[in-house]
Amino acid sequence: MSGAPNPYVVFEGERRLAAGSKLEVAVAAQGRLEDASAEPLLIFDPEGRQVDFDLRGGPSDIARRLGEETPEAAPRGRGRPKLGVTAREVTLLPRHWEWLAAQPGGASVALRKLVEAARRDTEGPTRRRAAREATYRFASVMAGDRAGFEGASRALFAGDARAFFDLAAAWPTDIVEHLRVLAAEAFEAA
Repeated sequence: MSGAPNPYVVFEGERRLAAGSKLEVAVAAQGRLEDASAEPLLIFDPEGRQVDFDLRGGPSDIARRLGEETPEAAPRGRGRPKLGVTAREVTLLPRHWEWLAAQPGGASVALRKLVEAARRDTEGPTRRRAAREATYRFASVMAGDRAGFEGASRALFAGDARAFFDLAAAWPTDIVEHLRVLAAEAFEAA
């Protein structure tokens, strides 16, 4: 998804309690665990999937379990780690290697250019599909038993933003607002 990634989010019943990093929502959820009057807590990842976090201990314990602590210096491997380049094996036929070797910059440059071109060609549809799937996953959990859900689902996958949000308008405000976050790229023009 473009721009800043979608946040993790924790809902207490129909109300959005917090949104942010894994640690931020886990600590917010933990703060509500002791309240006997609290409604069920549900945490969702940026792809609309419901997730469970181990909320035992203090914030530093939670951070350690979530992997949000500062990582230790990892041993340096092959490639150009500062650029995020890693060496891996690629298996090709001899004619492919010959063609790659004849390209300006060699095989690595040619392969990177081919991958980038393929990414550009499929990026829009891939992003739209991922946004629709994330929106559907979240809506299924939070609004699957609400009036208009089936129609909204059909509108979502048909790419009809107006019908989707018209049908969702009667749902709780926080749920609809998070659907807007998840669906930000679901209805982009092809």
